[in-house]
Amino acid sequence: MQVIRALVLIAACAFAGSAGAHGEAHGRSAAAQPLVETAFGRTGDPSRVTRTVEVTMADSMRFTPGELTFRQGETIRFRVRNTGKVMHEMVLGTSQDLQAHAEMMRKHPGMEHDEPYMAHVAPGKSAEMVWHFDKPGDFQFGCLVAGHFEAGMVGRLRVVRK
Repeated sequence: MQVIRALVLIAACAFAGSAGAHGEAHGRSAAAQPLVETAFGRTGDPSRVTRTVEVTMADSMRFTPGELTFRQGETIRFRVRNTGKVMHEMVLGTSQDLQAHAEMMRKHPGMEHDEPYMAHVAPGKSAEMVWHFDKPGDFQFGCLVAGHFEAGMVGRLRVVRK
């Protein structure tokens, strides 16, 4: 179901006349994000953040740290910094969702989209996203800029029961 939802969202964005590969880091604040429920959690409330996690993205096509573990029920503020010279992004999701989205990005590299579980970050810039992990399981985060995911820009995300 998540794959279908992601593909419908991606197709709608592609046909909306958007230009530019994901654009700059989006100006919408975490508080203004719509409520989105997924298999890996939901939009987080910035006033309920339990901790902040710094994540760095680099042109080596790696995230630092490359593995993250959270407890079910935590609301995390991600501070995502791009230390590279090209656009990168951090997208949370299931393995299947990220693979499907990466495939769509290869076919339509110019499409734009903005979801609360995505942070698009221009070179030398930072962005934030707030996410509530209400479901346990093994998930991923990845950069879905065309070719980056395939080059190994993917990390492991584990949510453990309380």
